[in-house]
Amino acid sequence: MRDALLAAAGNDWLRERAMRQRFVRRAVSRFMPGEGLDDALAAARRLDERRVGTILTHLGENVSSREEIDAVQRHYLDALERIAAAKIDSEVSIKFTQLGLDQSARLALDHTAALATRARQLGARLWVDMEGSAYTERTLALYRELRPAHPNLGVALQAYLHRSKADLDALLPLGAAVRLVKGAYKEPPSIAFASKRDVDESFFELASRLLVPEARAAGCWVTLATHDPRLIARFEAKVATEKIPRDAFEFAMLYGIRRAEPERLIAAGYRARVLISYGSHWFPWYMRRLAERPANLWFVMRSMLG
Repeated sequence: MRDALLAAAGNDWLRERAMRQRFVRRAVSRFMPGEGLDDALAAARRLDERRVGTILTHLGENVSSREEIDAVQRHYLDALERIAAAKIDSEVSIKFTQLGLDQSARLALDHTAALATRARQLGARLWVDMEGSAYTERTLALYRELRPAHPNLGVALQAYLHRSKADLDALLPLGAAVRLVKGAYKEPPSIAFASKRDVDESFFELASRLLVPEARAAGCWVTLATHDPRLIARFEAKVATEKIPRDAFEFAMLYGIRRAEPERLIAAGYRARVLISYGSHWFPWYMRRLAERPANLWFVMRSMLG
């Protein structure tokens, strides 16, 4: 099922037809408050009122024209300004291929540097999303180049990639902020762990290295992006056993999934955020979300029957 959903994410024929179906759009609305920035900000405000932070990301990858690339940068600058004006606890996450990486590394670097500079002026962290494995090396190389001048810049790391342990070795001395995710792209077994158990163990091992006192003293920060109750329980037990401060890291969950959990964690003294995705290029993202948790297909089926 997971392989089929990931294959669907890259199928243009299916994307064009599925996005026109009312039941698909209705099912997507559970996991995405809307396609516009106004929709995302409204959802962020509602969560902020309940002391839940957010991360906003505009959907879309592999932007091809310079005009579109510049428009994406302006969009994110506007998002940063509006978040600051609204005085809500929200951060922004970008993709390098939205900002010109397919054209040149320098273009992506310059656009990201401008965004990171403005985010820092506004007292905010800027995240860099991780994309498919073809971009992993270039993404991390650009991040390492940007990080010294932009200490508010964080990067996502995918626990399902075999290389992530070595990649973390290179990030730790930088005092990097890492948003640890499991990974949602279709990758061969030679590149990524195939079983959920192996991915979970990799996730726990990588996170544990970011939570040791030495990493925290070096300035490292970790955002644990997982909804898995068993993994969350393991981290809660680790925090209690090793006396890790509950506000020394944070959990992150996707909008619309386990909605009560962020508030439970905050009530227990942890930090928690919700990742809010928005934009018109939602079909590949939605297929990857279903692949991460095929049980969500029940929501689609109920939407078809509703």
